[in-house]
This record gives sequence, C-alpha cells and structure tokens, in this order.
Amino acid sequence: MRVAKDLVAASATPIVLGILADGDSYGYAILQRINELSGGELDWTEGFLYPLLHRLERLGHVESDWRTATGERRRKYYRLTEQGLAELAEQRRQWATVVEALKQVWPSVGDFNPLIIPREGTA
Repeated sequence: MRVAKDLVAASATPIVLGILADGDSYGYAILQRINELSGGELDWTEGFLYPLLHRLERLGHVESDWRTATGERRRKYYRLTEQGLAELAEQRRQWATVVEALKQVWPSVGDFNPLIIPREGTA
C-alpha cells in the first residue's frame, strides 16, 4: 500500500519539522528517517524533499549550513529555528484536530486504530 499523494503532501511539513526537532540533519538522513518511521510506506525522493526544505528555509522555519566530517563529503545540514518550533506546534495542533475528527467518523471498539475498517452495516 502506498500513501496517496494528497496525504503525503499534507503531512510533509510536520514530518520534516518533527524530524528536525530531534536534531540537525541532512537530506539523505531525513529521507532514511522518513522511510524508517513509515515502515517504507512513505517513499519520498530527493526531488520531493529538497524543494520542501528550501521552502521551509525561505519561510524561516529552518536554517542550513555546510559541514564536512572527517573522511566524508560535504553535506548541507538543516536545523529548526524558533519560528520552525512554533510552526511545528501549530501543525501538531491542526493534526490533532484532524485525528479527533477521524476518530469520530471511524469508530472502533477500544482505542482508535486506522487499520481497523468496519464491516458493512456495522459502522
């Protein structure tokens, strides 16, 4: 199963901001983290990630600098700014609203589990 493009686009900013809230990172490592977090279901490409990082930088949510580790090639690292932390908090608030609405239209026994799909006539 692949995640629909609309959901990928909607979730891109909060995912990247959330990853950078854990610490500075560079493009390839961010892509690997996204793949890891989604169990391989979010298969982002560099062509998707880098324009997003550049947009977040233009908006002041992230900053970047070039670094070289001993024996490695130069990499552009991204870090969250104070403005980026505020945007992450706002994104979390908005997504919490969406999740609460989904819980109400996707009722299930016990805790909400989006993988449980009610059978016809039981919803």
